Amino acid sequence: MKVSRHTKIIELITHNNIETQEELADLLNKAGFKVTQATVSRDIRDLKLTKVSVDGGRQRYVVHQTEKIDNQMNEKYIRVLRDGFVSMDMAQNMLVIKTVAGMAMAVAAAIDAMNWGEVVGCIAGDDTIMCAIRSVDDTILVMEKIHSLVSRGN
Repeated sequence: MKVSRHTKIIELITHNNIETQEELADLLNKAGFKVTQATVSRDIRDLKLTKVSVDGGRQRYVVHQTEKIDNQMNEKYIRVLRDGFVSMDMAQNMLVIKTVAGMAMAVAAAIDAMNWGEVVGCIAGDDTIMCAIRSVDDTILVMEKIHSLVSRGN
């Protein structure tokens, strides 16, 4: 449940300007996660979220990226990828990834957060992701990376 909740938190802060723990808790509750402000506070600490200024003084939560925590965060993204991944196929330099229903946005956010130079960007629906990759050779390389990550823990 914690991994699913963390996945949803990353998805929510990626797609919304969330200023407070209460806002985040409200969105999580609306998404079916029964949480308290204390749970959200622990999740924020676990995920190493930080606030950045936007819109002239307003703040929002973001995933804090520093060299010190990159490996820890990458493990979280890999877990999201593993939990949501079903299959993948390529069409030239486009990679289509099938996920568990409702996980496509979180998996796409995880792939984007990996900062792979081959990936131009991802568009996600409910259970399908389209990744624009720089070249056909890069698409094969990304498929190998994903395959390696999702099969590593099995």
